[in-house]
Amino acid sequence: MKMTEINDLTADQLSDELVKLKKEQLNLRFQQASGQLENSARIKQVRQTIARLKTAQRAMAQNAGQAG
Repeated sequence: MKMTEINDLTADQLSDELVKLKKEQLNLRFQQASGQLENSARIKQVRQTIARLKTAQRAMAQNAGQAG
């Protein structure tokens, strides 16, 4: 997911997407540990997307604090 797509999401959508990606990250770790992981690059993609989502959440929180 690109930053432009992430910036279009609401706070609730960001939270939902973050939960979904955390679950996927956990599943990928289990697959890697058991030797069933086919696409090892997906771990990095998920980790980076989680970081992007957290960055967007932080920016929203700061903007809300300044506006309020």
